[in-house]
Amino acid sequence: MDEVRPTSGAQAHGLVPLFPPGLQAIYGECRRLYPEQANPLQVTAIVKYWLGGPDPLDYISMYRNAGCPAQDVQEHWHYVSFGLSDLYGDNRVHEFTGADGPSGFGFELTFRLKREVGETAPPTWPAELMQGLARYVFQSENTFCSGDHVSWHSPLDNSESRIQHMLLTEDPQMQPIQTPFGCVSFLQIVGVCTEELQAAQQWNGQGILELMRGVRVAGGPWLITDMRRGETIFDIDPHLQQERVDQGIETEGSNLSGVSAKCVWDDLSRPPEDEEDSRSICIGSQPRRLSDKDTEQIRETLRKGLEFNSKAALPPINIAKSLSVYSHFWLQAKRSRKDSLESESSAAIVPHELVRTRQLESVHLKFNQESGTLLPLCLRGRLLHGRHFTYKSINGDTAITFVSTGVEGAFATEEHPYAAHGPWLQILLTEEFVEQMLGDLQELNTREETKLPKEYSWPEKKLKISVLPDAVFDNPLQ
Repeated sequence: MDEVRPTSGAQAHGLVPLFPPGLQAIYGECRRLYPEQANPLQVTAIVKYWLGGPDPLDYISMYRNAGCPAQDVQEHWHYVSFGLSDLYGDNRVHEFTGADGPSGFGFELTFRLKREVGETAPPTWPAELMQGLARYVFQSENTFCSGDHVSWHSPLDNSESRIQHMLLTEDPQMQPIQTPFGCVSFLQIVGVCTEELQAAQQWNGQGILELMRGVRVAGGPWLITDMRRGETIFDIDPHLQQERVDQGIETEGSNLSGVSAKCVWDDLSRPPEDEEDSRSICIGSQPRRLSDKDTEQIRETLRKGLEFNSKAALPPINIAKSLSVYSHFWLQAKRSRKDSLESESSAAIVPHELVRTRQLESVHLKFNQESGTLLPLCLRGRLLHGRHFTYKSINGDTAITFVSTGVEGAFATEEHPYAAHGPWLQILLTEEFVEQMLGDLQELNTREETKLPKEYSWPEKKLKISVLPDAVFDNPLQ
């Protein structure tokens, strides 16, 4: 990638007939906000993605935003991506499906970075950050939506900053647009500290974003990221944790209904009978996968749910960060006590007639440390509120869904609490057992680095959980 000026002013104003309509539509929205910046600085992919280059975003434009003194919004740099939506309409990147639906993935990314005193040009590191998120979207075919959070595990600008993770929200100024290739919305990246990410995981992203809007140094009304921010919103106002977050979890539960994770499960009831027995994906053995036929049936049947990948739409793209993205597939909008796995907003459902259901007597669950620390959230924030929570493996088709007795549509029952559809395991936990597990797993609440492995066992329930080092999952055959 290289920093360059965009095309000439005449082209930027759409006076050239061959100027791509999707690109022109986004430029039009930018010009509405920045009429005096017709030629902003841009970071552009030297070799376009559709020509074999590594960067999915063709361009990232960078604007100087004066802020809004009336709303106490400080001056900042505003970054806008071009490429997650369909810019060209000729199937070179995105399949054109008509103007009525989403254009490409249906959104572009934006980012607002506080302008430092004396800074005359925008830093270009946010462009690489946006490219990294775009690579994830193109590789996984998972889209983002407002309230999602991204666990990045590294300062966003590769400094010593505490801003090491991200939340996503609607851009406060850019309005959704209609292009000839579909509609496009604008999702803004918001840099957050680890404690703020954890609160978003335990409660919900929208709630934390709203708290940050009320704290100027944490973002203010337009959620401007300040990489030099040294305090979390809970350092600035300690009452926010107890009075807003803890109370929100207690009364509302968590809106996070699942995560992409490093996890596997073993059926301890019996050894596999033959090669057709796809009971689990085990460390030390080649992953077993759903058949292509069943995968296609599931894909055609489901409107939402777990992604059982049988083919890669694009070549694998390695992201140098430890990226865990919690996408809208996992966001549970339902607030009712009576949850359902068959609702349109559910995190996971596979048609019962497609895969044979098996009841298991005993299971062993294995998580890496980051996934393991979310178990208390799963139990306290989800199951005690009559909901479900899913871990979807990033390394294969494996999925583990915990369900409470109030969840409809589950194939695990109180009589048979462990049940599997191929590599998808469901575990039904009674409220009494959840309370017991919360006590036994209390040390996982600290999120501090602990000596691994950790083993937890409930022999009377025939359940075992292990929290293991990342290396076990990264090198399963070693």
